[in-house]
Parts: sequence; C-alpha cells; structure tokens
Amino acid sequence: MTPERPDARTLIEVVLDPGSWVSWDRPPLEIAPPGSDYAAELAAARNKSGYDESVVTGEGRLDGRRVAVVAGEFSFLAGSIGVAAAERLVAAVERATAERLPLLAAPASGGTRMQEGALAFVQMIKITAAVTAHKEAGLPYVVYLRHPTTGGVFASWGSLGHVTAAEPGAMIGFLGPRVFESLYGYRFPKGVQESENLFAHGLVDAVVPAAQAREIAVRALGVLCAPKDLPAPPPATEPEARTDVPAWDAIVSSRRDDRPGVRTLLRLAATDVTPLNGTGAGESDPGLLLALARFGSAPAVVLGQDRRGARSGLKIGPAGLRVARRGMKLAEELGLPLVTVIDTAGAELSKAAEEGGLAGEIARSLADLVMLDAPTVCLLLGQGSGGAALALLPADRVLAAQHAWLSPLPPEGASAILYRTVDFAPEIAQAQGVRAADLKRDGIVDRIIAECPDAVYEQPAFAKRVARALEEEIATLLAEPAGDRVNRRIARYRAVGTS
Repeated sequence: MTPERPDARTLIEVVLDPGSWVSWDRPPLEIAPPGSDYAAELAAARNKSGYDESVVTGEGRLDGRRVAVVAGEFSFLAGSIGVAAAERLVAAVERATAERLPLLAAPASGGTRMQEGALAFVQMIKITAAVTAHKEAGLPYVVYLRHPTTGGVFASWGSLGHVTAAEPGAMIGFLGPRVFESLYGYRFPKGVQESENLFAHGLVDAVVPAAQAREIAVRALGVLCAPKDLPAPPPATEPEARTDVPAWDAIVSSRRDDRPGVRTLLRLAATDVTPLNGTGAGESDPGLLLALARFGSAPAVVLGQDRRGARSGLKIGPAGLRVARRGMKLAEELGLPLVTVIDTAGAELSKAAEEGGLAGEIARSLADLVMLDAPTVCLLLGQGSGGAALALLPADRVLAAQHAWLSPLPPEGASAILYRTVDFAPEIAQAQGVRAADLKRDGIVDRIIAECPDAVYEQPAFAKRVARALEEEIATLLAEPAGDRVNRRIARYRAVGTS
C-alpha cells in the first residue's frame, strides 16, 4: 500500500514502470567548509534521511515510454535547494533536453537553503532557465506538487508545468505559514495554501494521490508526445449534410438542452482525455473547457465552450478567454494541433466582465489564434453568438455541424436593433446568412458534418462522425509544411467577403 505522502524513492516506484528506474545522480558538490556547522548538518541529514541531497534525478519508463524524473525529498533539510541540489537538478533537466525526453518533476521543499543564503537564492534563476529551455525545445514538462512545496521551489520549477497536479491536502504556497506568522505576528488565513484551494482558483489541473498521478501523466504524455507524422485515416462513407434547413430551425435545434456539446464529444469519441484547469494564474471559467485529447490517432489541445456552464446561466467572461489563450500557448510550445469548439449563446455581459477586459481578451484571443504556429481546426458545434464565438474561429480549417450557426448577435438582438422588437428574429437569421450552409458558401466554413436528422437523436454516431472529421483534418494539416501555414491562414481571412 502506498503511503499517504510517499518519499521520493517510493513515489518513483509508484509512478514509473516496475524495475525501470536508473539514477543519474553523482556525488553532490561539497559546498560546506570542512569542519563547519553546515558540514555537520549535511552529514546528519544524510545519515538520518538516507538521501545524499534534497533532489533525486534519473530516468525510467512510464507505460513503456522513456521519461526523465526530478523529485524533491523533504526529509533532507526540509527539501531545501542549495547550490549542490540546484546543480544536480539543472544537470538532469539539461540531459533530458539533450536526449529529448519528457520531464516529470515532483517537488517537495521548504524553498531556498538558508545555510547558503543569497548564493542558494539565485539558483532559482538557472533552474528556471533550464526548465524554460526544455519547454522551448518542444518537450513536455509535467509537475506533481507534493506536501509541502513553498518558497523558491514553488516560484520556479514548481510553477512551470504544461500540466500540473498536486497531492491531496498538500500545503503549497509562496511563503510558509510558520515564517509568515513569525514575520507579521498573526496567522496566515487557513485553507489558502492547500492544493484543493489552488485547484478551485485554476492554479493546478488536478488534485490526486500518487497512483492517480501516474495515470494523469500516462494520458497527458499520450497526447503531448504523440507522433506528428500521422497516417491518414482510411476513407469512409459519411452521410451528406442537408443544406435546406431553415436558419431558424437550425437555431432552435442548437439551443436544445439535450444537444451534445464538447463534453459529450470527448466522452463518446476521444481517448487519452486529460482535463486541464484554469489559466494557471489564479483564474478559471466553467464556461470554457480546456483538455488534452486524441481523436483517433490525432493528438490535440482542445478548447471548448461548454454548454453545461451556459445552462447554469454562466457565460464566458474574460477569464474564460485567458484559459483559452493558455491552451493556445500550450499548443504552440509543443507543436500540437489545436481544436477550438464554438458553442456559446454569447459572452458575459456584466460590470465585472467589462472591468475585467472582456473586449481586450477577445482581441488578444483573435490575435493569438490567427498567428498561431500550430495547426488549428475550429469546430462550430452549436450556437455561435457574438465576440465570444468569433474569438475561437480563425483556424486553418473550419468545420460546422449541420445545425450550427454564427452571428454577431443572437437573431433576437439583431431584430431589436433593426425593428425595436424581437419578433423578426427568424427572418433576420435567414437574411443574415448565419447557417452552416451559408457560411460554407461564403468561405467561412470548409466542411459541414451531417446530423441525421438531428445530433440530439444520434449522439454516439454524431460524435464519432465529428471525431473522424477532426482526425482527417489534423492529419492533413500535419502533413503540410509548417512554414506556410500562418501566411495561408492570414490570406484566407484577408479574402473573406472579397473573393
């Protein structure tokens, strides 16, 4: 049985394939002057903990995949990082980068080693630089925060993961509560520096024990490390989409509570699904789903407007678009295809949204997406109302469900502007060309996915049809030269309405 809070070696045994661990550690640098009190402390720590330093490094197999691992050990001087530990850690990160290995990190530390002072403090810089170089090489970095993780460790290699999980009930924070109370004379608010609170605020993606951390890492790397030279799926006969559906009928269908959304699509037709949570910067939005997933053999970062949140009266606000931009950055860093899923009745209209920079976030989302180096596919799945929909639209390829639509406003809003009543919404919708068929005619949509006769009544078949279309489009995009992709995308949107 795995201990509730395993030490570094036990954690490695739990997470990696049995018998696959190979240590990279060499004897640590001797930093303490011989005969000094610090040298005595180090000797006592080695004798008591059974570790020679606060960091363990090496490699192993994770579900057969070769991975590099760096893990902190709190029993050695509270997991503190000094020059020797930092040198071991950086050497391991650099080796992982050179050998193009995904990197798993499991910090547990009180932060900087006080016995070494400023010299230890500035080690954060080289650790951060090494991790950043690893990520810039297009290599995955997955973090599992353990109890406790504080100070300079949390503020460097603990906070840079592409995917970050945390141990249940772990104390995770910038300044430990004992130090805070000593400095300020009162206690830090209870519950703030706990992994579950970090999850609630979009700072970690999951809170799981060690055995489940293995499962998350396996699924995540199944997407993050997926090959980019995909075979095209074999041709299949697909039903033909109807193009004679009246616009208002499509809009009514798209608004049904039982219509399948992005969660249904992932549940019925995707594999290796790893939900990600929030912006990583203290915000989350239930209206925007972010996940890693595979559609057939095709890996993707998925950004989906979640109709489940809309049913609860929650619309996408500025935080949701910042979550989306996290997904775009993740796709760009790792060269992964990005799939955006549009299904929104509109953005949040409120004082908080305005003051939170909603319009600016729409603009930045558009800018990031249209200029993204990664391959992009947009799926117009249901409602496509307003700027929140447009923010996820500009992709290399745009797919639309038969009853999906796109409009500057809900048709009722357009009717109110033009006629001071919502009564003309059906006629306005038809005249504005909001239907999937109209969007394809105008060069906004490339491909329509049939509903037979409505996605509501054939959810598994519809989801599989969508997933197959996404797999085909992603495989085609990955086979194209990457250098031309952005220019072609810009030219595409430059020509809309004029060609």
